[in-house]
Amino acid sequence: MKKLDLSAIPAQTGCNYPSPFDTPCLPQSSQRLARFAGLTRFGVNLTVMQPGAWSSQRHWHSHEDEFVWVVEGELTLVTDAGEEILGPGDCAAFKAGDPDGHHLVNKSGRPATVLEIGNAHPQDRCVYPDIDMIAEPGMEGYVHRDGTAYPINRG
Repeated sequence: MKKLDLSAIPAQTGCNYPSPFDTPCLPQSSQRLARFAGLTRFGVNLTVMQPGAWSSQRHWHSHEDEFVWVVEGELTLVTDAGEEILGPGDCAAFKAGDPDGHHLVNKSGRPATVLEIGNAHPQDRCVYPDIDMIAEPGMEGYVHRDGTAYPINRG
């Protein structure tokens, strides 16, 4: 059978960003749907974000496309252009190589659920424009813009 039983897929909490960048991202949990199904070329996560949670630090990818679809609740999409409210059924897409940093923030008073889809590319470099942090291809963890490594957070 190919149908995924969502109740059988564990939800993962925590964040692997170094402190203090992990703090706003902690109040969320994600089911790694694609990984659970054995898929390796792209990821699909079903994420529940509690009030106040950030999906990530604001970032952009060199080689990975991203797509998000709000399933339930209300989220604020933050980009270089400002903020947009996303509700159930609203989608946003982020093309690889576009240096417009983005993330979702739950500014509402109730949980929100978002489906996140992205390709997995071994040469991807992820840049966090608001903070001194980069994820380099082939490296575990994060580095400062000068290349100095942050301590690895196994969160």
